[in-house]
Amino acid sequence: MIQQKEKSFKQTPQRLAILECLKGNKSHPSAEDIFQKVKKKFPTMSFATVYNNLEAMKKRGTIHSLTIDSERMRYDPNTSCHHHIICVDCKKIIDVSVNVKLNIPEEEKCDFDILGNHIEFYGTCPDCNKEGQ
Repeated sequence: MIQQKEKSFKQTPQRLAILECLKGNKSHPSAEDIFQKVKKKFPTMSFATVYNNLEAMKKRGTIHSLTIDSERMRYDPNTSCHHHIICVDCKKIIDVSVNVKLNIPEEEKCDFDILGNHIEFYGTCPDCNKEGQ
């Protein structure tokens, strides 16, 4: 789905490397994570190039950015409606594909037209649970 949305977007080798890094990636990588992977193939690529491309992809709706990690922005190539579970220890993020319909009373909407929602669940992942035992 990512590459279909990007067909009309100029395809530079650097942009293709970033798209390849994101394709099917469920780890919700940060710009730094993506930069570390793509600079192996493009050693002269700057962090700014990665970040600017991610921002352009976000504006085009190719990816979503997640601000659920207070330390850094994370990116999600899954643009379908879904939610997230976040480990409070290691910051691992897992997709949750459950359809949640909220019935917000009209007086609570403050005249907003609700377009969607995103729910974050917090807990401790199995790996961190094992370490804590």
